[in-house]
Amino acid sequence: MVSRDTQLILVVDDSAFIRKKCSNLLTKAGYRVVEAEDGIEALAKYVDEKPGLVLLGIGMPRMGGIHALHAIMRIDPAAKVVIISAMGQRHVVQNAIKEGAKGFLLKPFRDGRVLDTVKKVLDNSGAEPAWE
Repeated sequence: MVSRDTQLILVVDDSAFIRKKCSNLLTKAGYRVVEAEDGIEALAKYVDEKPGLVLLGIGMPRMGGIHALHAIMRIDPAAKVVIISAMGQRHVVQNAIKEGAKGFLLKPFRDGRVLDTVKKVLDNSGAEPAWE
């Protein structure tokens, strides 16, 4: 079992805008944030930083979100991962939930939804995914 820092959130997306928007919002809410721009960088930071939660984009270069999710879940089956997805990717999100994701946020997202989802997933030890 990985010892996680529940106040640390790893934000992974190839869009610098999405990363910064999430990072700024989460930092203002009292969380510490580390960023990664693709799945390969996310895996390295997950192992090094042991975040309490990962916000993970789907479509990224080098290693996409689904592959990164699968790798994170192999490293830590209890990992808390929330998928960040664009409209029209519902089947991908459903597959991600089957792979172990604890929830998803649909882009473009509202600040309140991000904070509510993060809180729900961090507070929930259980199996019920947090849907936007």
